[in-house]
Amino acid sequence: MPNLSSSHILSASTISGDKVVNRQGDNLGDIKDLMIDVDSGRVAYAVLEFGGVFGMGSKLFAVPLSAMELDTENHRFIFDKDKEALEAAPGFDKDHWPDFSDREWGSSVHSHYGVRPYWE
Repeated sequence: MPNLSSSHILSASTISGDKVVNRQGDNLGDIKDLMIDVDSGRVAYAVLEFGGVFGMGSKLFAVPLSAMELDTENHRFIFDKDKEALEAAPGFDKDHWPDFSDREWGSSVHSHYGVRPYWE
């Protein structure tokens, strides 16, 4: 019988707004949205907002959900990267989102974070 306590099935609205921190406890921003691959039924990316003040000057990043770890006790995600690595990541602004279905773009994002693409 499966261990149901280790399963994590959450609604998108529950995750939206969750804080993201690294292992040192540094705030890396919060989750703004989830990108779902409808064909496979998988969450492909969490859209992380980082930087700026009061939402001004912030940048968005597509982070493979597999690159983060759920911290249920503290209602947040742990992303094992430092702020400098995130600042160097390929990002985008709220008015110019990438084509999330572009596998070449997706491969480069997964490679940057050191995780295998979810479609492989």
